[in-house]
Amino acid sequence: MTEIKRIESGQRMSQAVIAGNTVWLAGQVAEPGKPAADQTRSILAQIDTLLKKAGTDKTKIVSAQIWLADMADFAAMNAVWDAWVPQGHAPARATGESKLATPDYKVEIIITAVL
Repeated sequence: MTEIKRIESGQRMSQAVIAGNTVWLAGQVAEPGKPAADQTRSILAQIDTLLKKAGTDKTKIVSAQIWLADMADFAAMNAVWDAWVPQGHAPARATGESKLATPDYKVEIIITAVL
């Protein structure tokens, strides 16, 4: 039977779940109201922290889903993302536009990685 480990688990959700050699992160958001680039930078720092707690790092990300409240922020988000992703380790990725939990959130990122 596969052991399941939950990181920063609360009543509603865990920030990360590990099963087998796979790590799933909850959707990460940043301080509401900041520009998309700033939110992206903060989210990626949160992702780094959660991956470290899980025993892995951004070179082991296999998939990323990025949700933008407005596709007009695509270039600003990508500029931060491109500087963060290690060369040769780009994951499979999808980016879409969606209403987020509050209009002040501009970016949400969901990551799957391996150990």
